[in-house]
Amino acid sequence: MIMTGAEIVIRCLQEEKVEYVFGYPGGSVLHIYDELFKQDKVKHILVRHEQAAVHAADGLARSTQKVGVALVTSGPGATNAVTGIATAYMDSIPLVVITGQVPSAYIGQDAFQECDTVGITRPCVKHNFLVRDVKDIASTMKKAFHIASTGRPGPVVVDIPKDITAAKCEFDYPQTIQMRSYNPVVKGHLGQIKKAVELLLKAKRPMIYTGGGVILSDAADQLTRLTRRLGFPICNTLMGLGAYPASDAQFLGMPGMHGTVEANMAMQHSDVLLAIGARFDDRVIGNPDHFGSQPRKIIHIDIDPSSISKRVKVDVPIVGSVPDVLEEMLKLLDAEKSAPDAAALADWWKEIEGWRAKQCMKYKHKKNVIMPQYVIEKLHEVTGGNAIVTSDVGQHQMWAAQYYKFEQPRRWLNSGGLGTMGVGLPYAMGAAFAHPDKQIACVTGEASIQMCIQELSTAKQFRLPIKIICLNNRYLGMVRQWQEMFYGSRYSESYMDSLPDFVKLAEAYGHIGIRVEKPEDVEAALHKAFVEHKDECVFLDFLTDQKANVFPMVAAGKGLSDMILAEDL
Repeated sequence: MIMTGAEIVIRCLQEEKVEYVFGYPGGSVLHIYDELFKQDKVKHILVRHEQAAVHAADGLARSTQKVGVALVTSGPGATNAVTGIATAYMDSIPLVVITGQVPSAYIGQDAFQECDTVGITRPCVKHNFLVRDVKDIASTMKKAFHIASTGRPGPVVVDIPKDITAAKCEFDYPQTIQMRSYNPVVKGHLGQIKKAVELLLKAKRPMIYTGGGVILSDAADQLTRLTRRLGFPICNTLMGLGAYPASDAQFLGMPGMHGTVEANMAMQHSDVLLAIGARFDDRVIGNPDHFGSQPRKIIHIDIDPSSISKRVKVDVPIVGSVPDVLEEMLKLLDAEKSAPDAAALADWWKEIEGWRAKQCMKYKHKKNVIMPQYVIEKLHEVTGGNAIVTSDVGQHQMWAAQYYKFEQPRRWLNSGGLGTMGVGLPYAMGAAFAHPDKQIACVTGEASIQMCIQELSTAKQFRLPIKIICLNNRYLGMVRQWQEMFYGSRYSESYMDSLPDFVKLAEAYGHIGIRVEKPEDVEAALHKAFVEHKDECVFLDFLTDQKANVFPMVAAGKGLSDMILAEDL
């Protein structure tokens, strides 16, 4: 079949069973948009800003096992998308972002709406392509989806000049693809896995530390079986929440800068640490020198060899797919017919329970002021803990992570690596398209929500029943907290003056707005949003305590055991 390049792009998306494309049209992609119009298999979701297109595709990918797809035009369309691409790159989210480009003859001529998309995106993509020949579109698209979804996932950019989308050739979509330079390892080395199992069985103070890699590889089942088989304590990072049930007694919570005392102390004082799909980043282990001061053996399982021994030297590196490696571990444990040292493990749990007894997540209720932690606790109650929760970035993000107890994977969507304000609403949109039967809650702040607030228009157009939980403290909350603690309470540009009336703003977009000012009204407002208005988009503006801080906290440059608790102040 002879087709134009634009037709081929759409047929490739159909072959990959893409259901939704998030995008914004412009001159360089009009041929592609014309072909979108002529078919009904691939649905296009018109956003109001290209950054939101990529975030929404990202939200769909995070909440499913699918590759998210975005389509933007050249020049400012592509540059507006960069923040979304970098956000996905930092969190290893599989995306294919199709960008239009000026006609081939104009490249390098400073043409209208021209930019070097390949050059600009190179540092924040897994790979990118500039298509120079219409005959290469099909194979390039196949490569893009393959690269994005295999190995350590990530975003792939396909930049297509306008003349290439108009040119014609025969369409032939490859069923498989072979790339000599790209062959990610899947199976872990059996000898290394045996070493790891031996270490785990000899451990006196073991700890399991897991990250987003467990979620992305859909290894929650294997992780849960292994953890219960061993009887070890476990923690999930911000990106890994939901990989292990939060209600289970073996779960110690989240480690790191705003982690629990029990998770951080167990991490710091363990003698064998099993790290799975995590990267020992600065917000998790704090000062690497302090972390390394405690002698311990470290086992690290990761699909990406470059992540192993990057920040912390490990003793048993295992490169491979997390579920495959964990299955091998379980087989070896069954074959060994042996168990960890029960007496040593009992003593270790006794020490852990002492840390847990500190109840570091306690906070003081105030009679006439809404505490943000209380809103999240009530959100968990009203939704039964079953909602997909997205968040923006800041204090509200940490409170959501701490107080909404995630029992399942892919229920918690947030920007962990790049820390991008504005992702919450587009993430919720992507999740709403992927899961029309689920409750979707976007936890945000009065500053973050304004970064992509124009997407309330998209939510109206497509009738998305998202519930926006705005913890409004009239400050750039996390900035204010740091200024209070480390900058002598000099609140430089952190006060949010001249805020809009969010209730009226929500109503102007055609949604329901509810302002909540008293603690006794919190539960009723949430019930009204999720039950009485379950099929509508509701903006809940909670006026919360302006001075509330996130605790526990490990200050930048400090070690995991140097924790600041609310009771210490």
